Amino acid sequence: MKKIYQDITFYIIVFIVSYFLYIYPFESLNELLFKEKISRQTSLYYTFLVSVLVIFYFRSRYTFLPLKLFVYEGMGIGFISFWVINIALIINVMNIYDSYSLGILSLTLIILISLYSITKNRIIKLKNIKLKSNKISKKYNFIFISDVHLGTNSFNHLKKILLIISKIKYNFILIGGDLIDSSSFNFDKLALFKSINKPIYFVTGNHEYYLSDFEKKIKKLNEFNIKILNNEKINYEEINIIGIDDKQTNDSKINFVKKLFVTSKYNLILAHKPTFWNSIQKNNDLMLSGHTHNGQIFPFNLFVKILFKYKYGLYKTKDSNIYVSSGSGCWGPRMRLGTSNEIVNIEIDPL
Repeated sequence: MKKIYQDITFYIIVFIVSYFLYIYPFESLNELLFKEKISRQTSLYYTFLVSVLVIFYFRSRYTFLPLKLFVYEGMGIGFISFWVINIALIINVMNIYDSYSLGILSLTLIILISLYSITKNRIIKLKNIKLKSNKISKKYNFIFISDVHLGTNSFNHLKKILLIISKIKYNFILIGGDLIDSSSFNFDKLALFKSINKPIYFVTGNHEYYLSDFEKKIKKLNEFNIKILNNEKINYEEINIIGIDDKQTNDSKINFVKKLFVTSKYNLILAHKPTFWNSIQKNNDLMLSGHTHNGQIFPFNLFVKILFKYKYGLYKTKDSNIYVSSGSGCWGPRMRLGTSNEIVNIEIDPL
């Protein structure tokens, strides 16, 4: 019965989102340009058609490229269009400009902003963070990447990330989940990680658990020089790295951190979601998370702030820190607006 309710809720959400992102902006644009209202019956027909395509894509795991582009890039363009059109409609009510001019301006803005957002996704920034601690006796450098989303993003995106990393001096790499988000992704392409002669530690994100036969695929990461930390710790000299699996309650995550915490070492928590830092501040020196993408496309990051208290950047309280990354890749629409893909280079110096 619970599954039926979940399915019905999913279908209703898809139908609503399909209308407001794929249909509403463009029927409103049509009205501004040509002063023609699309009938409610036609609007419902197109919304139903789009909903079927979106549901088919997500439920069938069918990766036909044109359908994937329609669903994901359409989602991003629709989100941008939604806000541009709504602003135009408000201005239109004020009778400041004629509707045709507003329509042309809206269409131009939608095209320009969409093209800029698509281009912005191709850029990967290197973010440098420096911290100090009295728990270490020498400097440590390590790389943190999260939310690469291979499947949504191409193999070339991974090559670009690893090329940037290859130019940095570091001790180890941490991967904070959502490395892969598509069941059709060819795992053999992860062989690039074998060429890295430094330790690589990984924790799961939510998207790894959406993969078909996910248990087998997660374990397969071990074949590519990637050590999976599933609610376990590993010592790297003076650093106690605690890896927290994503598929569990916050209470369970908190209990594992407290169990694996070592007072005498620098405790580094690797967890996909930044949702439980408040409860473990006495048990960690630095927590690294992703998941939020910093909202990915403005102004969605304003809504993400409501869902996540710590949505992006470095937060400190006494001797405890958390850094929430905007991610090294995008999920869904390969678009960035007001946010950036990033690789995080962290340096910890003795105090």
